[in-house]
Amino acid sequence: MDYIIIGLLIVVIILLIISISKKINESNITERLGKLEVALTKEMGDFKNDLNGDLNKNFRELNEQVERRLLAINEKVNERLDQNFEKTNKTFMNVIERLSKIDEAQKKIDSLSMDIVSLQSILTDKKTRGIYGEVNLKHILTSVFGEKNDTIYRLQYTLSTGVIADCVLFAPKPLGTLAIDSKFPLEHYQLMVDKTLTQDMRDNYEKMFKTDMKRHIDAISSKYIIPGETTDQAILFLPAEAIFAEVNAYHQDIIQYAYKKRVWITSPTTLISTLTVVQMVIRNLERDKYASVIHEELNKLGLEFARYRDRWDKLARSIQAVNKDVENVYITTDKITKRFESINYADVGKLKDNDKSFLD
Repeated sequence: MDYIIIGLLIVVIILLIISISKKINESNITERLGKLEVALTKEMGDFKNDLNGDLNKNFRELNEQVERRLLAINEKVNERLDQNFEKTNKTFMNVIERLSKIDEAQKKIDSLSMDIVSLQSILTDKKTRGIYGEVNLKHILTSVFGEKNDTIYRLQYTLSTGVIADCVLFAPKPLGTLAIDSKFPLEHYQLMVDKTLTQDMRDNYEKMFKTDMKRHIDAISSKYIIPGETTDQAILFLPAEAIFAEVNAYHQDIIQYAYKKRVWITSPTTLISTLTVVQMVIRNLERDKYASVIHEELNKLGLEFARYRDRWDKLARSIQAVNKDVENVYITTDKITKRFESINYADVGKLKDNDKSFLD
């Protein structure tokens, strides 16, 4: 019984101790929480102040960096603008210069157009066209063969039949003497290619143009191909490249007709090529001719050199014999000189010895 009461008392005491300790702990915790709140408030204030200071400092530094970057970018932009302005200025000046040149070229083109119009008005006359073709032909011949090279070509050459060719080319065999005549069928050609005319009119003028060309081919074939005097072919010279191109591009029947008549149609360009080939053939023939002459002269020179060598050998042998005789004379002279010296000094003993050597 006593033990039970003592046990209960102990339990009550323990509970009282626990309740008292809880109250003490709660008051300590409250106090500590209060202190912690005050400390946190202070720390938060300090942190806020520090944070505001750091933000202001970082903002100032960032602002300064942005200003420096903007200044650098501004300088770069100004530099690029200056460079681009300089390039633009140069380009503008070049454009102005080009425009001035274009303006000058346009003036020259206008002047040339007027000259062409005047030239067309001049070439409407057949006689004037004939003179133009002859002058053009002469210019080509002088450009290839030189001025007044009568051994190769002659202008206004009269054949045995009495007809006069604009030019006769004295080409080497097997080509031989070749007549060249200038023709300039312009009227019907201009009407044939005139786009302002109707197609029927242009077709009609085309037929007339072909008739003109065939008539010229027949005239050259009958007048300038003479058996026994000229070669069996002749050249029709068209002084206009446009007409030559038209014939070769769209009128093969004219080319075939000329081929049957042994007449070759040429333009200034093709005639220069043909004459250049003839010039090369002539030069090769001349070179071959001179090569045979040089070969013959070299053979003659070889014979003369053989004679020269024989005579030189004989002379060398004669010189060797004379040289030997000269050496013998020199030896005899030396002996006579020594004998005179012995006589002069009256060396009798030596004189007798010299007699023996002198007789040798």
